[in-house]
Amino acid sequence: MVNTMAVNKDESRSFFTKEHLLFRRSFREFLDNEAVPHYHQWEKEGEIPRSFRKKMGDNGFLSPWLDVEFGGSGADFAYSVVVAEELERIRSGLAGIFIDSDVVARYIASFGTIDQKHRFLPGLRSGELLSAYALSEQDACPEQTTAVKKDGYYRITGAKTFITNGYRADLMIVACKNDFGVGLDGISLLLVDKDTPGLTMGRKLVKDGRNGLETADLFFDDAAVPLESILGEEGKGLSYINQNSQQESLMCALKSLMAAKEMYHLTKGYVKEGKTFNKNISQCPKTRSTFAEIATDIQVGSTLVDDLICKHMDGENIITQVSMAEYWITKMSKRISDRCMQVHDGYGHRSDDKIIRRHRDISVFSTRKGPTDIIKNLFANPNELDA
Repeated sequence: MVNTMAVNKDESRSFFTKEHLLFRRSFREFLDNEAVPHYHQWEKEGEIPRSFRKKMGDNGFLSPWLDVEFGGSGADFAYSVVVAEELERIRSGLAGIFIDSDVVARYIASFGTIDQKHRFLPGLRSGELLSAYALSEQDACPEQTTAVKKDGYYRITGAKTFITNGYRADLMIVACKNDFGVGLDGISLLLVDKDTPGLTMGRKLVKDGRNGLETADLFFDDAAVPLESILGEEGKGLSYINQNSQQESLMCALKSLMAAKEMYHLTKGYVKEGKTFNKNISQCPKTRSTFAEIATDIQVGSTLVDDLICKHMDGENIITQVSMAEYWITKMSKRISDRCMQVHDGYGHRSDDKIIRRHRDISVFSTRKGPTDIIKNLFANPNELDA
């Protein structure tokens, strides 16, 4: 059953129209019917079935922002906000779907050739194609994986680590170093098919959190990729990554905030029923103080994120602000998660309990770009900071 009260809170968010609210109601009802009853089993299996992605595509919930030419409806960014929040409302393990819908598809739509767009975008929108974004390496820099031109191909050598969807992806965007005379630059993005000779997908990694999100390492041993598989211009990869980083950081902050809200709601439900020394937990002064602090953090985070969404939709360059938001909100969500676990006391540590599974998921957000110090370095130049 759709939570009408929660959906109606959207009416105060200036970037939402009646159409956005109807879209959320429809998507929430879809997820409650098609995902909620099965998610625990999907988490045990360590993957989201392709059939679920296909159902999302059939109902128009994947990449609604795409042009009609490629199967989308030309929707604005606020629809992606709805999709991100509703997937996170269920659990963080559904984030792999967002890689297809709003990361890989956006790279191809922004920088791909007409042929690449017609070849890949309809499949990503329909849910028939599973994709991966292979950027990270052991040292968090894409320059260790190289692509050398030889005999009409790019020959890729190297490895990528902790790649979401990497275990079953049909298509992946791979960042490679192919201009060796320009220091940290000279990165190109290549579209790589799963059947590429020389590509090996590692085993599915076992993680402590986000277990529905299949993750694997990728290994390239002189993997031959056709020259026409380059995405955009050669050597412009870092530029493309930087162009998309504003939206990706904003989405990370948004989803982390949603995860914290869900932890808070779970904990409120627990204290309404729980008693200690024959006294309702919700009436304990310490619990009430904790809830007041958590609610304040969530309100501050919501105000910050909504303001940044508006600015992003207006086309403003706010990479510094969204990097700050990603850093602060991921840390805040972890803090809220810890406090919610404290309220649950020992009852929250049962391995099959929703609260402990959500707690494990939240820990992953702060590692999206590596340690938090790396995120802070994105906005660490004092000459560019306003306070």
